[in-house]
Amino acid sequence: MKTVTVYSKDYCPYCKAAKKLLNTLNVEFKEIDVLRSPVDLKTMRRRSNRHTVPQIFFGDKHIGGYTDLVDYLQDSRNKRALAS
Repeated sequence: MKTVTVYSKDYCPYCKAAKKLLNTLNVEFKEIDVLRSPVDLKTMRRRSNRHTVPQIFFGDKHIGGYTDLVDYLQDSRNKRALAS
């Protein structure tokens, strides 16, 4: 199973919404708080080419932010892949 990674900041409402959505779907994910580690922030920026959070990855595939995750999950195949 591919790892779902969520780069986030603890005060970010979109991060909270993304994590809540993944929890609702029983998707296990690794959360990385970019405020705690400058290295993780640099890694997130390099992987996503974005500076905002959340940034969500399914394995090496960059999903994007919260609204990108919602759009991604509109396809039932993607939803099944994340939940498996």
